[in-house]
Amino acid sequence: MVALIRGIERLSQSLGVVGAWVMAPLILSMVYEVLARHLFDAPTFWAYEVGYMLAGTCYLCGMAYCMKERGHIRVDFIYDNIGPKGRAAVDICGFLFLMLPGAIWVTFGLQEYAWEAFESGEVSGESAWNPVIWPFRTVWVVAFAVLCLQAFAELVRSARVLLGLAREEGFEPHGVEL
Repeated sequence: MVALIRGIERLSQSLGVVGAWVMAPLILSMVYEVLARHLFDAPTFWAYEVGYMLAGTCYLCGMAYCMKERGHIRVDFIYDNIGPKGRAAVDICGFLFLMLPGAIWVTFGLQEYAWEAFESGEVSGESAWNPVIWPFRTVWVVAFAVLCLQAFAELVRSARVLLGLAREEGFEPHGVEL
C-alpha cells in the first residue's frame, strides 16, 4: 500500500511540475501580446485563448500537488490542537464524505464533456482563432482524476495513522509528528 501511495504522490508531483512549466509559455505569450499590441499596434487574435487555456492548465495541474503538500485551506486553529489520530480522523471524514465523492462526480462529468467536444469538433467560440476545445477539456479530466487519486492516497495515509500502522514504516501524514 505504501508503494501505491508513493506512486500516486509521484504522479501528483509530476503533474504539478507540468503546471509550473506551463507558466513559461503563458508568460511569453502574454509578453508577446503586450508588445505586439502596444509597440506595433498589431494585437494577436490568439493571445486571449492561449492565456486562459494555459492559466487554467497551470491551476488545474497544481490541484493534486497542492493537496499532497497540504496547501489547501483548512481550519488550522482546531486541526493543529488535536493529536495525530484526531487529525487523521478529521482527514478521513473530509476525504471520504466531502472530497472524494465530489471530485469523482466532477471527473466523470468532465470526461463526458471532453468526449462530446472531441466527437463534435467543438471550437471555443471565444476569438477569431477559434481552436478546438477538447484538448483543454481533457486537461480538466486528467487533473481531476489525479486529484481523486491523491485524495485516495491521503485517505489511506490517514487511515494508516489512525490504525497505528504509520509509525512502523515511517509513514505519516504531512505535518504530523509521531
